[in-house]
Amino acid sequence: MRSQELGKNTSKVELQGLSPHGIWILVRGEEFFLDFKRFPWFRKATIEEISQVKLLNPDHLYWPQLDVDLELDSLINPEKYPLVFHA
Repeated sequence: MRSQELGKNTSKVELQGLSPHGIWILVRGEEFFLDFKRFPWFRKATIEEISQVKLLNPDHLYWPQLDVDLELDSLINPEKYPLVFHA
């Protein structure tokens, strides 16, 4: 007897974890850590607000409840994006 093949993974981006230092997200199978020092918008956000992340196109992450936009390249190549938000 053979097991059925697993279905296609429809989630392209999802929250993987949360710590006092930042969040982990999974984007198309690749995991990224968003440190609260570099990404302060997520520090006081609720789990629900953070988990509502959307991949609007292959290069653009968006958190509608937080009105936060990030280019995926800024996570892949942070050295190309030296500017850091300061309140």
